Amino acid sequence: MVSVLVVNDQSLQRHALRLLLTAEPDLTVVGEATGGNEAVRACTVLRPDVVLMDSHLSRTDSLDTIRRVARPSTLPGTPEPARAEGRTPRVLVLTAAGREGYAYAALRAGAGGYLDNDATPEELTAAIRIVAAGDAVITPGLTRALIDTVRQQRTTDRRTTDRRHRASGLDTLTGREHDVLIAVASGWSNAEIAERLTIAPTTVKTHVSNILAKIGARARVQAVAFAYESGLIRPAA
Repeated sequence: MVSVLVVNDQSLQRHALRLLLTAEPDLTVVGEATGGNEAVRACTVLRPDVVLMDSHLSRTDSLDTIRRVARPSTLPGTPEPARAEGRTPRVLVLTAAGREGYAYAALRAGAGGYLDNDATPEELTAAIRIVAAGDAVITPGLTRALIDTVRQQRTTDRRTTDRRHRASGLDTLTGREHDVLIAVASGWSNAEIAERLTIAPTTVKTHVSNILAKIGARARVQAVAFAYESGLIRPAA
């Protein structure tokens, strides 16, 4: 059962989302919040698997909330045993189309996925399950925005970029971890990576965990951003 905390400042939308999600046999809504501070407090008490957050909050407030929810060390009042369990909520951001710049910032802040608010009920429930499982949800529009951001960064001095890459953790990856990271950034699932690289699915999971630890990322979506920013994946012209 995947537990969900709904964060939305509009009561009608919160009610609609609760009805939608509780109709699914494997999803349950454990609480609601209307703003960032309330969401953080609810997370410390309810420990949901997924925080479904609408972007009606101001950009600064929403990004700060994502950071506080997605990173256990910044959750005030969280007991040490809960932190040790590593049961940190995953954040799925639901926002209007055309805000890919905000979505990219949200993913960098620690969100596990981004979905347009005109998504179908099936797309929303599927995205919640994907994020809860530790995988990433990235829309095609966000992928394009990510590539555009990388292109803009290419205008910086190459030597400065190289120094940043050396310090970023890319050079700590093994050859196989490079292969797995490229596959993750290409959108492959663990099962597809295992099949194409001829390794066991459990081995893929181990490689992904090691990659996240080495590059300082918490979820696959941050690993995707890292792969582009470090130059491991080259955007198409």
